[in-house]
Amino acid sequence: MQTLKIADLDDRMVVTLNRPAQRNAINAEMIGELHEVCAALEAKPKPMLLIGAGDHFAGGADIGELRARGRDEAFAGINRNLFDRIGRLPLPTIAAVSGYALGGGAELSYACDIRIATETAVFGNPEPGLGIMAAAGASYRLPELVGKSVAKQVLLGGRNLDAPDALRSGLVMSVVAPGEHIAAAHKVIDRIARSAPLALKLTKMIVDAPGSHPFADDIAQAVLFESRDKHDRMTAFLEKK
Repeated sequence: MQTLKIADLDDRMVVTLNRPAQRNAINAEMIGELHEVCAALEAKPKPMLLIGAGDHFAGGADIGELRARGRDEAFAGINRNLFDRIGRLPLPTIAAVSGYALGGGAELSYACDIRIATETAVFGNPEPGLGIMAAAGASYRLPELVGKSVAKQVLLGGRNLDAPDALRSGLVMSVVAPGEHIAAAHKVIDRIARSAPLALKLTKMIVDAPGSHPFADDIAQAVLFESRDKHDRMTAFLEKK
């Protein structure tokens, strides 16, 4: 791959956005390669850790490419379709964010299930200043993550969320010192990897489903109650006690 570095480990996949000279700006080639990552994780589910090479997570979409896009490309939802696909991956995804996560880079981080930030992290969506809107998921993901008021401050008021703001608003799980975000994210994945994959998959599916869904919860729990993994894990727990 030309824009990504991939470490496909037994219990996780580590994906590094690798255009550091461009602050890891998301271009068409990166979009295509991230679709390949999604296909691999759909075929063989495992948690994904997403990081940026260098000092920044992703400074946005490639502006040169965006300037050339027209109505047909907008209707195609090029970035949105990818980020929605990342949001639907079967097992948890974590974005480890340092430096800028702006525009499309912020929306990519919003599509992940959990975000870990360094003290240098800055999240923002300056798209209206470029004559467009944040149309790759921010309009529906950010209000769910931080509430409608803060989302409007970001999307309409041009507010950036620094690391303390992101932590207070619930956008990130934790804030760590520069350079420690990847290790902190791996610790979270270590905990995730100790859980039952089917329980994680069904929990994510239920949490992401819109509205109230008590019967879906019951059905998912019924599936888990009948699983061999549940029986073995509970037996091990009781025998250890």
